[in-house]
Amino acid sequence: MKIIGIPLTLLIVLLFFACGSGNQKPSSLFTIELEGNAKEVRQNDALGVSLKNIKNKEIESVIYSIDGNELPLVNDQLEFSIPKLGNKILKASVTYEGNTVEVTKNLKVLASKAPDIYTYTILNEFPHDPNAYTQGLEFYKDTLYEGTGKNGRSFLRKFDYKTGKVYQQIDLDETYFGEGITILGNKIYQLTWRSGMGFIYDLKDMKKLDNFQYGKSREGWGLANDGEKLYKSDGTDKIWILNPETLVEEDHIEIATNKSLFADTNELEYVDGKIYANVYQKPGVMIIDAKSGAIEGVINFGGLSDKVTKTENWVDTENVLNGIAYHPERKTFFVTGKDWDKLFEVQIQKK
Repeated sequence: MKIIGIPLTLLIVLLFFACGSGNQKPSSLFTIELEGNAKEVRQNDALGVSLKNIKNKEIESVIYSIDGNELPLVNDQLEFSIPKLGNKILKASVTYEGNTVEVTKNLKVLASKAPDIYTYTILNEFPHDPNAYTQGLEFYKDTLYEGTGKNGRSFLRKFDYKTGKVYQQIDLDETYFGEGITILGNKIYQLTWRSGMGFIYDLKDMKKLDNFQYGKSREGWGLANDGEKLYKSDGTDKIWILNPETLVEEDHIEIATNKSLFADTNELEYVDGKIYANVYQKPGVMIIDAKSGAIEGVINFGGLSDKVTKTENWVDTENVLNGIAYHPERKTFFVTGKDWDKLFEVQIQKK
């Protein structure tokens, strides 16, 4: 008997039709359509929504959600009352003809309104080490702690903010570029920039206790805490939330105005539910809601660098405002910059 060979391409075609080329994945039977073909929406806004029914299936129910939070549907409008901003996936759980399928659509959820503009009043000026490339600043009681950057110039120190007298200093190995710091419990936490590693010190004697590795965050920029959790910026539009015991990045918020997501969040300070964040290479500080990520205000510190002595090595794009610390007893903020010879105590007020 003669066996006739079937060409491979013909065999593939025959198998394709045998399997039923008309079959569709259940998720492709429906698509989510937003009013105006919107790709972004503001928090708490309502927007018209419909479900395109490609094969005219008999739909029994549709439930919309983001981050596991069901969105109210009123008069064919979705109410985007979700707790966190950022890049989101809008999900529609569609039940039809006894089946349930999940349909998704990418969406940006932005802040509900534009940030308020704040200004400042200088209350006091204090001396600051002009060789301190400030990356982190934080008070513990009445003592100021500072972390600095640059390879070979990075250190952690505590000092008298009124006189500049250094009480203790720990120099980092020259292979590390130091970044933000924060104090929680009896420990000091310090980041490095691109080494993927942070350090933990004993608060009492500043003895190094341990190292910790970063997770999904790419780099180390700013660091703060709310008394329970650590907040870490990495130069993106995210602020990561870390467990202070395990240093695991358990969650994050995404930073947004009413117009767009915002990156370049640098040094951090947490005060009463808000994160105050230096903007990289800019004379501004953002006031961020620590739960939603909304930028609620911007403090314009423009002109402050004019009060600083500029050396012959001064570089405008490097020697910028960076370093913000809140003094809870005085209820004022202290700000400085990279290689600035002054530390400013300021009162912040809405413009």
